[in-house]
Amino acid sequence: MTGDQAEFDLSRLERDNEGFLLHPADWSQAVASAIARESGQELGEPHWQVIDYIRDYYERTETVPEARKLLRFLRDNCGDELGTRKALYRLFPTGYGQTACKIAGMRKPLKLMLDV
Repeated sequence: MTGDQAEFDLSRLERDNEGFLLHPADWSQAVASAIARESGQELGEPHWQVIDYIRDYYERTETVPEARKLLRFLRDNCGDELGTRKALYRLFPTGYGQTACKIAGMRKPLKLMLDV
């Protein structure tokens, strides 16, 4: 992590009352790191794989992937061990929709079917 990431000021961004970005285009890795710190979440390589997938999916579809699509991606690209709901909750204990999507710079998902 660079010094810029450690010092990013989230108050410069428009966010909702739960801390989700109002404009996903404002996202950067520095923003993700700051939101993760604010949420008490440490980010390792598997977390970044999830975040990168969410961002890539959003760039292609302008929607957030449901958890089942993310899990399929993780199974296909990272192995069966990481591609389970249990593993996803180990990475993001407060939930995929509530934590991973927030760190990835998404607006709050309208339906939390993401966590089903």
